[in-house]
Amino acid sequence: MNKQDLEERLISFAVLIIDIIESMPNTRAANHMGGQLLRSGTSPALNYGEAQSGESRNDFIHKIKVVLKELRESHVGLRIIHRSRLFSSEEKILLALKEANELIAIFVSSAKTSQKNSQAITSKIKIR
Repeated sequence: MNKQDLEERLISFAVLIIDIIESMPNTRAANHMGGQLLRSGTSPALNYGEAQSGESRNDFIHKIKVVLKELRESHVGLRIIHRSRLFSSEEKILLALKEANELIAIFVSSAKTSQKNSQAITSKIKIR
């Protein structure tokens, strides 16, 4: 998967999150969880865009880890919303949970690969 495909997937995830939140009931619990999920669910796309302009390899790795952190938070928020039935479409919640899981797996792998590559470069510099 290339950078543009991944960015598009993160944007689609953010749009799905917005759609879910906009259809939630107007209750204290739904508003609270909706606000939290709105922040964590739209953040990965924005932070991934920032990571593409990382000032260094370490900055890139840090921003990728922020994306991962926000995806994990979104996944937990979606689980809470699902279990408490604060949604209008279970199909959309299940789709968002599946996509969050897949994106988490992608970014876990990306973070590990980036750290491994960074350590390899650092080791080569020290050897010289």
